[in-house]
Amino acid sequence: MDDKRRLILDQALALVDERGLAAMSMRAVAERVGLTSMALYPYVGGKDALLDGLVDLLHLELGAVAAAEEDGGAGVAEIDWRDRLRALGRAVRGLAHAHPSAFPLLLNRSAAAASASWLTASLRGILHDAGVPDGGVPRLARMICGFLLGYTTGEVTGGLPLVPAPHPDDDTPAVPVDPVDRAAEFDADLADLIAMVEHAATIDSRS
Repeated sequence: MDDKRRLILDQALALVDERGLAAMSMRAVAERVGLTSMALYPYVGGKDALLDGLVDLLHLELGAVAAAEEDGGAGVAEIDWRDRLRALGRAVRGLAHAHPSAFPLLLNRSAAAASASWLTASLRGILHDAGVPDGGVPRLARMICGFLLGYTTGEVTGGLPLVPAPHPDDDTPAVPVDPVDRAAEFDADLADLIAMVEHAATIDSRS
């Protein structure tokens, strides 16, 4: 990524982190980098292209965070696929909490589909190493990707239901889950995903 483009995108992301997505405009970003609004266009295009650039930037950061999550900094080939899947899931959740206002772009922008190729490729590599049959890898990768992005988006936007939910006849309000409980729930879900992948691989080995 061009250094000037990266600087602009970094500042745009910082603006969204500080003031929310609605506050982002070409003028506001230009002021942060000391340029006029028109001077941004050669680097990031218009506002829609700038939002797509934020999607690219989020995926770049996700790759770096996922690598840092992997145990001991060992090479990918030396790490069990289960640990790689846990690291990837926790990296997605960490990115959501680091950039809660921008993170929903990964689900809401059409550019996210192409930009998510790194995430998809990582999941496919993990599933391949787990022994999932080639024909089942794309569907399973989409399912896991959908969970990771959907759960974490719901978590940071408040879209996940409060638990425990009140009984329909009970006037007692639901109690929000604290962050520790959400983290434990997410890790439990990752364990369920790992069990599902193991089952898919076992079916293949018996066929």
